[in-house]
This record gives sequence, C-alpha cells and structure tokens, in this order.
Amino acid sequence: MADIIIVLIVVVLLGLALKGSVKHFKGEGACCGGGGGIISVDIPQKTLDHPILGKKTVKISGMHCEHCVKAVTEAINKIDGAAAKVDLSRNEAVVSYDREISNEELKKVVEDRGYHVVSIQ
Repeated sequence: MADIIIVLIVVVLLGLALKGSVKHFKGEGACCGGGGGIISVDIPQKTLDHPILGKKTVKISGMHCEHCVKAVTEAINKIDGAAAKVDLSRNEAVVSYDREISNEELKKVVEDRGYHVVSIQ
C-alpha cells in the first residue's frame, strides 16, 4: 500500500514538472528569474550618439522568454556605441553601431549572460 502512495506522489510531481517545462519552453511561464505569473518586461530603447555606421545580425540560441530578451538587450546595450533590438521569435539581435564593434566583443557579452551566439553577420 505504501508503494502505491509513493508511486502516485512521484507521478503527480512529474506531471507538475512537465507542465512547468512545457510552459517555460513556450515562453509562457515564469522563466530565467522572472518571478511568477505573467511576464511583463520594460526594455528601454537605446539611442546612439552618432550616425549609424552599420548593423550586425547576431543569431542567438538559448533565449526562451522576454526576460531572456531583456538580458541580451541590456548586455549588448552596455557596449559603447551599440544599440540592440532583440527578436525572440527569430532568435536574433540586430545591433546598430556608430563605431566599430568587434564580433568577439558582441559574442562575449551575449555568452557571458548564458546564451550561445550561433553566428554574426
């Protein structure tokens, strides 16, 4: 009898864990330290001080929610002369720059936040 109760408890816990994982990977649940419930993230837009010299597209894996978008945006925006617009559905950041920014620097700031840079074009 005790074995059946233990099995039922394990099944219930696995079910709850699976439900949370599905929500996480769909970008619906609390994710990446975002707390509980509805995800509402204010991401301020950075403006550059000088005319834009160019843009780079950074393909990124590992982003799952708006908190991930905010983390990547803030990381790139800390680079002097760079401003990012991160698109979760495309798994990319479009980086505008008003001075030369090396691909290595972009890769480092994104990967220091725990994401993986797939490519930079």
